[in-house]
Amino acid sequence: MHVVIADDSALMRHGLSLILSEAGFTVDAAVANADDLHTAVRAHRPDAAVIDVRMPPTHTDEGLRAARGIRAECPEVGLLLLSQYLRVGQAIELLDGGAARVGYLLKDRVAHTSELVAALERVAGGGTALDPEVVAALLRRRCLADPGLGTLTPQERRVLGLMAEGLSNSAIATTLVVTIRTVDKHVSAIFAKLGLHPGDHHHRRVRAVLALLGASR
Repeated sequence: MHVVIADDSALMRHGLSLILSEAGFTVDAAVANADDLHTAVRAHRPDAAVIDVRMPPTHTDEGLRAARGIRAECPEVGLLLLSQYLRVGQAIELLDGGAARVGYLLKDRVAHTSELVAALERVAGGGTALDPEVVAALLRRRCLADPGLGTLTPQERRVLGLMAEGLSNSAIATTLVVTIRTVDKHVSAIFAKLGLHPGDHHHRRVRAVLALLGASR
């Protein structure tokens, strides 16, 4: 799997390159700003890009804006954004165009190599990977505002949160120490309560995550 890294910190670029190379990824480029990121993505067409939210020149949201540009130009590239601080609005903005091939993690997760690698593999494979802290904040906000989400039981909310983090039903079962049949029942109940009618299972799963995010599409 090929990746491109964008972070203005040389130490972070080197660390990410080392971690991902040791995990079996091919790092095609490691750059320090949004312009070089666009150039690298166009040149290498990687499976995914790991992008710092804050980059030069203003160190505000250059990485986020670059990710939106890459999504428009190269929708097949998975996008994993890293942020120093929890910014729920940034996660919602990133996912507003759809939950596929998108991830948002706090930089603290980089220290947990397995979590970083799993998140990158999910977004490269077409899935979603949200930081647990982002999911928890979204659940608190959305369950108060949305009648459908408000009807979910505490366990169903936990399952929906883990779905938003990108976990499969089997992984959710392992995390919650329940059977996969139990998880399947919770997922079916979530779909029913959110008014997501039978059809493509993956599509309903994405729509359930979008309901959590409050995204419009």
